[in-house]
Amino acid sequence: MGAGCGYCEEHMIRNLLFDWSGTVADDLPSVLRAVNGMLRASGREELTRAEFRTRFRLPYTDFFKEMLPGIPLERLQQLYLEHFPHAHEGVTLLPHAAEFIRYAAATGRRMVVLSSAPTPHVEAQAVALGVRDAFEVMRCGVIDKRDEIHALLADLDMRPEETAFIGDMRHDIDAGKAAGVLSIATCTGYESAETLLTSEPDLLVRDLSRLPELLGGWHVKEAVFPIATVGALIMNGAGEMLLIRTHKWSHRWGIPGGKIKRGESCEAALIREIMEETALTLRDIEFVMVQDCIEPPEFQRSAHFLLLNYIAKSAEVAPNVVLNEEAQVFQWLPLAEALKIDLNIPTRVLIDECVRRGLLD
Repeated sequence: MGAGCGYCEEHMIRNLLFDWSGTVADDLPSVLRAVNGMLRASGREELTRAEFRTRFRLPYTDFFKEMLPGIPLERLQQLYLEHFPHAHEGVTLLPHAAEFIRYAAATGRRMVVLSSAPTPHVEAQAVALGVRDAFEVMRCGVIDKRDEIHALLADLDMRPEETAFIGDMRHDIDAGKAAGVLSIATCTGYESAETLLTSEPDLLVRDLSRLPELLGGWHVKEAVFPIATVGALIMNGAGEMLLIRTHKWSHRWGIPGGKIKRGESCEAALIREIMEETALTLRDIEFVMVQDCIEPPEFQRSAHFLLLNYIAKSAEVAPNVVLNEEAQVFQWLPLAEALKIDLNIPTRVLIDECVRRGLLD
């Protein structure tokens, strides 16, 4: 490979999608142990490491149709979990993965995991390896990434031309090409360089150590404009406010919301974001303030937001909050209790302004 990347010079890669197994984490011994346990339980011959690397492929449903034909998918998934060692037992970060993740975070890239591995395994491994907070979302248990990647980009409002997908298998490369993102193959995992090249990745690297140079080094061109977002302090019939906790804001409590899409009014964006993040509908929506949020110290990456803050009521008599993957937990709290918990700074500023204006009486 040459010293530069024409694609990277023409486009600023702001978003990084990572495969997990063989790209970030070395879980091959545990995966092989689980697969051999499944084979053994079915009376079939176990695979050597070399045989497994030669025969394993994604989508994994194709692999198991060959190895264990006739077993329903749900049963296969159950057997895999039964034979897999403890979720993070023996799993390590691959060489240079930690350094590259630190580089990506320091240069303001958004990072997401798109993996076929089961969600409980990836989450537990990421926590144990100390990298969970680096990733905005972990979308795991995916059978066919070629289909899922489109929805992921849309859900997170990521532009394909500003996004790269890093993986260690042809299926990852094919998924990247299907979505029109930069496909980067790394030779640290399940398939060899020769095999990876048959899918014609945009970039092929020995490991992740070369990527900072290829992605423009430590300089990141700033966005021309701040990012406009909407969020609401949502009240229920008991006078309690909805607060959510997310790793994006250093696990502090805040309000739900998100980015305004091009061509979308602010209020329409608010209604959409709240429905996506909480499954709630809003009524009595009232604009409160704009916050100029420049390089918020609590946020997971470098950013400049214009926060358009509202107060609203839940339209449901008995609100049933259903969080999407962007938040980890929620609670309804009265004002006095809300002020005692670890709020992120913009949320505390919004609540203080609502109190000052008598909007929480």
